[in-house]
Amino acid sequence: MAFSHQTVLLEETVELLQPGAGKVIVDGTLGGGGHAEALLARGATVIGVDRDPVALAAATSRLGGNPLFQARAGTFGELPRVAADVLPVEGVLVDLGVSSPQLDVAERGFSFNKDGPLDMRMGPEGRTAAELIAEEDERELARIIYELGEESFSRPIARELKRALPTRTLEAAEVVKRAVPRKAWPKKIHVATKTFQALRMAVNRELEELDSLLMALPQLLKVGGRAAVISFHSLEDRKVKEAFRTLVGVCRCPPGLPVCACGGPGDFALLTKKAVSASEGEVEANPRSRSAHLRVVEKIR
Repeated sequence: MAFSHQTVLLEETVELLQPGAGKVIVDGTLGGGGHAEALLARGATVIGVDRDPVALAAATSRLGGNPLFQARAGTFGELPRVAADVLPVEGVLVDLGVSSPQLDVAERGFSFNKDGPLDMRMGPEGRTAAELIAEEDERELARIIYELGEESFSRPIARELKRALPTRTLEAAEVVKRAVPRKAWPKKIHVATKTFQALRMAVNRELEELDSLLMALPQLLKVGGRAAVISFHSLEDRKVKEAFRTLVGVCRCPPGLPVCACGGPGDFALLTKKAVSASEGEVEANPRSRSAHLRVVEKIR
């Protein structure tokens, strides 16, 4: 199966990570290898990690001839284990969310526009979306759809999903259509977009993986090392923003003290005061980059 993916915020990410000869960078969401290829071109050693065996195979085919590249199976939340032999490193990169090949291949079960099994797993393990719907009670399913999809019609959608127990993507999309009043359908996105997003995030435990990564950053990076996170969802970006703010810390000492005595400043410095977004040119070439937000921190001590 092919895995061709348009890399988002490539130049901005590479410049902020400052790859170079002798530096080791862990790409925790290897995908098709676009970011990894650019980092390797600048002389860095890249450890590429992904839970998707199709992505790993494609990236290995693309980059495996470079002695500075290694591909490893795992999730970005497991980097302390998956990359234990090279830690701490000079850089960590994660590009969150679903990739174009996962969305576009009907058999992966991510798309509400193409018929396929209601799967949505990024890797071979864990429950499918169909199993999640069947196994969770209606109340919990509504919570998932509301919190992860920010869907205001989560309760009727959950109720209809539990009644229908869909096993195919188009079947699930039709259930959502029935559950949401026609006059309330959004104008710019498919009515099932938020529900499918929520199911995907729950199936792959995406927020839990992100929490694990953010908590591990101090042990993943050397002093001078940088972490870059590209997010596509407001919940993810908020988590990254808050975690980075905590890592940076704030001095609360009275003015005039020669040195900080409160222990407020953390061990990190924020390199992106505002999230970096895709340029107009990139959005025009790749509309999926419109919602991308890049934030970067550096470990300073």
